Amino acid sequence: MALTHRITLLGAGTCVAVLLASCSTARTSPASSARTSLSSTAGPTGADSSTSVASDAGSTFAGTPPPTGRRAPVGTPRTVTAGLAAPWSVVFHGDTPLVSERDSARILELAADGAARPIGTIPGVAAAGEGGLLGLAVDEQSRLYAYFTADDGNRIARFDISGEPGSLTLGPPETILDQIPSASYHDGGRLAFGPDQMLYATVGDAGQSDRAQDLDSLSGKILRMTPDGEVPQGNPYPGSLVYSYGHRNPQGLTWTDDGTMFATEFGQNTWDELNIITPGSNYGWPTVEGIAGTDGFTDPVQQWAPQDASPSGMTSIGGTLFIANLRGAVLRAVPAADPTTSTDYFSGEFGRIRDVTVAPDGRLWFVTNNTDGRGTPRPGDDQILSVDVE
Repeated sequence: MALTHRITLLGAGTCVAVLLASCSTARTSPASSARTSLSSTAGPTGADSSTSVASDAGSTFAGTPPPTGRRAPVGTPRTVTAGLAAPWSVVFHGDTPLVSERDSARILELAADGAARPIGTIPGVAAAGEGGLLGLAVDEQSRLYAYFTADDGNRIARFDISGEPGSLTLGPPETILDQIPSASYHDGGRLAFGPDQMLYATVGDAGQSDRAQDLDSLSGKILRMTPDGEVPQGNPYPGSLVYSYGHRNPQGLTWTDDGTMFATEFGQNTWDELNIITPGSNYGWPTVEGIAGTDGFTDPVQQWAPQDASPSGMTSIGGTLFIANLRGAVLRAVPAADPTTSTDYFSGEFGRIRDVTVAPDGRLWFVTNNTDGRGTPRPGDDQILSVDVE
């Protein structure tokens, strides 16, 4: 049975300000120029729908090595698999990679030689614009969770997986949360289990920017829930799944070894963001965008012009955050200990990059996203690539 959650606001949250100066080794803009006030009606401008035209692939990173103590990709990325159709997320069921395709609604398993085999098609997916089959997550019981757009909104469903690698099958869906606001853009869509084994989900404002400030709405929020979709202990608002609010279109989630939670966010026309997420904090949308220094709002720790970023998936290795960027067409590394700086890798080599994760063998995997109608596909697109990290 679908579980529809209604949020009851029982108190005002504590807004925690994180005000760090913005300086960068790659494309970060100074905070002093970022005090931007926005209107409350935001259209699709600045969404991840912008097209990035990339140069031919094939070169390797030959830039300045990262400072001592920071992790960095090394060597030439190799292709894990190719010929995917608008892939969005990659996770691991044991050692077996599982990939979501946004428009086909298929879940694919990858063999050791990169061959892709469908294990099932998610029923009820209504793909349009940026909506469709989006983020995936796997819990401790090896059950698969999927965030997808249906006719009545976005929803999160859970699936049992049966069989052995090479012959996996997907069980029927069990909806754990439905009627999440949806639109043809700003659907959020990332799922991740935190160190507390709670399920976190990013939700965009679905084109209704004012709802990001409305604690009775799921729009423009990061949600925290049990694996069954219930409100867990420790959420900032009793009876509510809302963990943080004031978001436009967050799509990346990760935690560092000390438990610090980071999220990436698509801005409108001015700044894309990297935020440290704390419970109950208000990240400002649509009143402010980027580092604004405004009382009551939590500023990002780093910001980028949208044409240099459009940050989507994110992961963490050894204290370094790795961020997939669509318009920027780069894999960006940010040291968690100094998140005001960043270093870019593979700039323009592979086109739009949608997701990045750590494989069981410790290699960094990243997912291109050039076949979704907004990129410039080349032979082999879309691909998953892997690279060593040191």
